[in-house]
Amino acid sequence: MRLFKPIVIRRVRGHSMVPVLPPNTLVVGLGWTDSYRAGDIVIFEHDDKEKIKRIGEVLGDGSFYVVGEHPETSTDSRQFGAIDPHTVIARVIWPHPNPE
Repeated sequence: MRLFKPIVIRRVRGHSMVPVLPPNTLVVGLGWTDSYRAGDIVIFEHDDKEKIKRIGEVLGDGSFYVVGEHPETSTDSRQFGAIDPHTVIARVIWPHPNPE
C-alpha cells in the first residue's frame, strides 16, 4: 500500500518531458487532489517506478492516457496503455506546467 503524502517533491530524470520539464528540474505536486484533466502533469507509479507525464486524455472509464513532451525519448501510454488513477501520486503544481 502506498503512503499518502499531501505535498510531493521530485527531481525530473531523463528527457521525456523536454522542453517543459528539463532534466534535474525540481517539481512540486499535490497528493490530495482527485480532480484531473487533460493537460495536467502527474507523478504516477508504473512498473515499480515513478514517472512524470502529461495527461493527454481522460478516458470514459476514468483512466488516463499519459504522454511525454518528447515522444522520441518517452515511454508512456503509447507503449503501455492507459493508467489507473489510483497509480497517481500527485499532480504537478510547480513549476506551472501550462505557462500562459
